[in-house]
Amino acid sequence: MIVPNRAEAAHNPILIQGGMGVGVSSWPLARAVSQAGQLGVVSGVGLDVVLARRLQLGDPGGHIRRALLDFPFPAVASRVMSRYYIPGGKPSHATFRPHPIPRELMTREGIELCTVANFVEIYLAKEDHDGLVGVNYMERLQLATLPSLFGALLAHVDYVLMGAGIPRAVPGALDRLSEGECAELVLEIQGVEPDKCPTVRFDPEALFGSGGPWLPRPRFLAIVSSAVLATALARKANGRVDGFVIEGACAGGHNAPPRGAMQYNQHGEPIYGPRDQVNLDTIRSLDRPFWLAGGYDSAEKIAKALDAGAAGVQVGTAFAFCEESSLATEIKRKAIAMCREGVLDVRTDPVASPTGFPFKVLSLPNTLSDPDVYRARKRCCSLGSLRHPYLKPDGSLGWRCPAEPECTYVAKGGRQADTVGRRCLCEALFSSLLEQALAGN
Repeated sequence: MIVPNRAEAAHNPILIQGGMGVGVSSWPLARAVSQAGQLGVVSGVGLDVVLARRLQLGDPGGHIRRALLDFPFPAVASRVMSRYYIPGGKPSHATFRPHPIPRELMTREGIELCTVANFVEIYLAKEDHDGLVGVNYMERLQLATLPSLFGALLAHVDYVLMGAGIPRAVPGALDRLSEGECAELVLEIQGVEPDKCPTVRFDPEALFGSGGPWLPRPRFLAIVSSAVLATALARKANGRVDGFVIEGACAGGHNAPPRGAMQYNQHGEPIYGPRDQVNLDTIRSLDRPFWLAGGYDSAEKIAKALDAGAAGVQVGTAFAFCEESSLATEIKRKAIAMCREGVLDVRTDPVASPTGFPFKVLSLPNTLSDPDVYRARKRCCSLGSLRHPYLKPDGSLGWRCPAEPECTYVAKGGRQADTVGRRCLCEALFSSLLEQALAGN
């Protein structure tokens, strides 16, 4: 058995709870896992929308208002409250107030909402205990990355995890933000050379004023699916990568595409082969703790991971369907029943996600996984979390999503072929949440 470094093993959790979806891994779930002695993780995707809607539902339980009493910049907290909080909650027939969707770069209102939302989620997950709490982000959602990180740092998050891209600039951004300094990220635009892409700049002092607190720098874990990417990040990131989560192709949510030419099985799923097996000898040589993910959901699999030199495992799906998860009870009940009956159908859809990454889809009646429901749904893009930046003919910045109305996407210069089979994951995930969970209970 290969034993991890003792100092690292004493600090590192054996179990990392996956950061699933928009609000699925919310603070009650992360808090429960953290209090049990492992790493509870909240999803950082779409937290601005989650917080805005919780406030419009009246903030039952007063959780957000309690957290905001400790937000270091009271004037910012007050502005967010005045924009979104409705005492007693909005009327049931009333729609939610639209949150600020960027037309170019983020507005000050959007930055403040994003920062506050990430602070609140981490604060509530860490409240009144000393367990470890992390936050999971998608690298491709670059516009909100810096204010999200700063909000999480303000709440003293312990770990930042990031996948769905190559987060080589994030470790350095954490270094600077922890010192209250300005941080920058290149906003990657498909087909545009990096030196010609616009820069997203976040200056805490300019935005929130001087005298902000010095912040502890959390550990940064990159979520990768190859030893090549892990090696590149360990050597070329602009700051320290403290460890890796190694995800296999059977992991839930987004997956890396197979290496080489894309091939499909009889069900239309991407075929993963020997080239997609991660070389753990190379991973071990990097001398960083790592966790294995994708099918490591039993005591036997955990023991196998530890024998391979891993610090532990990451588990997502089991937590997505547990009692503390924010998925709607009916969805969890149906999925668990189908699993017990041996009729559960989960496949890796190569085109469902607007991100372009393969995505796990659970087939359930009366959901977007049903082809008839998908064809009957009128496309719209009201949340915009997964939109892609592009350059307009005049050189200005625009945003589009292959899951938005086909004519709109094509009018923005997108290819019609890229819209085929795309699902709106933003609205699908929000619609699958418990209303009580959205309200923060």
